[in-house]
Amino acid sequence: MKKVGFVYDDIFLKHEMPPGHPESPQRLIQILETLRASECWNQLIHIKPRRAGDEEILSVHTREYFDKIKTFTGFYDGDTYVSEHSFEAALFASGAVIEAIDWCKSNEIERAFCAVRPPGHHAEADSAMGFCIFNNIAVGARYAQKVGYRKVFIIDFDVHHGNGTQHIFEEDESVFYFSTHQYPHYPGTGGDSERGRGKGEGYTYNIPMPYGTGDKDYFYAYRDILPRLIKNFRPDIILVSAGYDIHLNDPLSGFKVTNEGMRSIVRGILLRSTTTYLPPMPYVFALEGGYDLKALGDSVLHTIRELLEI
Repeated sequence: MKKVGFVYDDIFLKHEMPPGHPESPQRLIQILETLRASECWNQLIHIKPRRAGDEEILSVHTREYFDKIKTFTGFYDGDTYVSEHSFEAALFASGAVIEAIDWCKSNEIERAFCAVRPPGHHAEADSAMGFCIFNNIAVGARYAQKVGYRKVFIIDFDVHHGNGTQHIFEEDESVFYFSTHQYPHYPGTGGDSERGRGKGEGYTYNIPMPYGTGDKDYFYAYRDILPRLIKNFRPDIILVSAGYDIHLNDPLSGFKVTNEGMRSIVRGILLRSTTTYLPPMPYVFALEGGYDLKALGDSVLHTIRELLEI
């Protein structure tokens, strides 16, 4: 069994939403209830996140945006709501990924799941977007490089393309961004012709998928395509934007991925050691989407079981 960290704090529940908003605190409550009722809960190493510092956020976000969001409340855009405690919750969401990376670096854990909100992958360098305030995985990638993980591979399986993450790293050959997502769909980016720019050309790989996509297409993407890309890039750490809105019951998705399909995706991500002949490396998953509560709880439980290898 693997040493797996579970990073969570009640600060994430203080990121409050208007009534009816899909990105609600209940999402994390459901995850916690599902995990506590399972055999996995006592197998996890429970970790408290730390608060990301200004310098860590500014490694991927502009000072102008950071100063603006610090005091902003209300709807930043049509989807993204910022309440009184959202800024603080967002700092801890990015800090959760940082803390997980530190625990991996010290060999106290091998893998981690960060149960955080607000999510992050839509956040651009200079703006909030799509429920996201700070780009948690992007902040984590830069921090990972700071502490010695030179090459970072980011995998994003949310139903929505992670426009923010792609744009932040699209000219950087030291960070590989791989995404599977519904297309055309919000936010409109993620076509297969988007492969990075400048020095980063060839280090972005999008697999846009049509409405109705299910387990079979995901199996191909994560068992046939992804391992080859990881083998060629030879990363030092893998960070995952874990979006469970690909589930067939999710209200914001047109996909048909089952619970078994979800497990297959995670297995594909973790196949690296047997298919690419690379040495073991850390994996850090951070929660993105997933808006049907039962499907979300079940999907995270399946992910944790795969991470633990039980």
